[in-house]
Amino acid sequence: MAQLILEPTSTAQWHALVSAAEAASARRLDETLESYLVFLLMRFVARPDLAGRTMAIDYLRGSAASGQLREAQLRDVGDQCLLFSGLYPQHAERRLVRVSYYVELGRAAYGQLAEHLRHAGAAMYQQLCQGFVVLMDVLQAMRALDGTPALAPLQSLELWAETGSQSARQNIRACTDATPVMLMADPQKPH
Repeated sequence: MAQLILEPTSTAQWHALVSAAEAASARRLDETLESYLVFLLMRFVARPDLAGRTMAIDYLRGSAASGQLREAQLRDVGDQCLLFSGLYPQHAERRLVRVSYYVELGRAAYGQLAEHLRHAGAAMYQQLCQGFVVLMDVLQAMRALDGTPALAPLQSLELWAETGSQSARQNIRACTDATPVMLMADPQKPH
C-alpha cells in the first residue's frame, strides 16, 4: 500500500479502505453492499478461528437449521466464503479446491437466505448473492493495494472462466499483455 490511511474511527478506516479498493478495481458498490462489506470486515477482523472451518459442513448445518439459527449460520457461511474468495484465495489452494468453490457456496448460502426469509433482509441477501463476484473483486483489489496480486495467473484464469470476475480478467491481462476472451462451445459440434 502506497499510503497509510488514517481515519478517526474504525468504521471510517474500513470505509476508506473499501473505497480505495473500489477505485483500484474500477468497481462501484451501491450503498447497501458497501456498508455490508465494511461491517463484515469489522466483524471478522479478530476471528482467527475462520481458517479451520469446513464451509460445506457449516452450509449443510445451516440449511438443516431453522429460524434465527439458520439465518445466522447461512449468513456466516456466505460471509466467510466472501472473505476466503476475496482476501484469502490462497486458502482455497491449500484446501485443494478452486476459489470458485467458495464463490458458489457463498452465493448459495446468501441465495437460500433470500428465498426463505420473510423480512426486509431477504432483499439484501439477494443483492449479496447477485453481487458476490463484484464484492470478491473489491476484496481482491484491497488485498492487492500493496502491489501484490491476490491471485496467481492460473487461479485468475480459472476464476474468470468460472465466475466472470473482472478482477481476475484484469490480472490475466497484466500477466500476459493480452486481452482474454471467452470462447463459447458450438452446441451443434460434438466434442
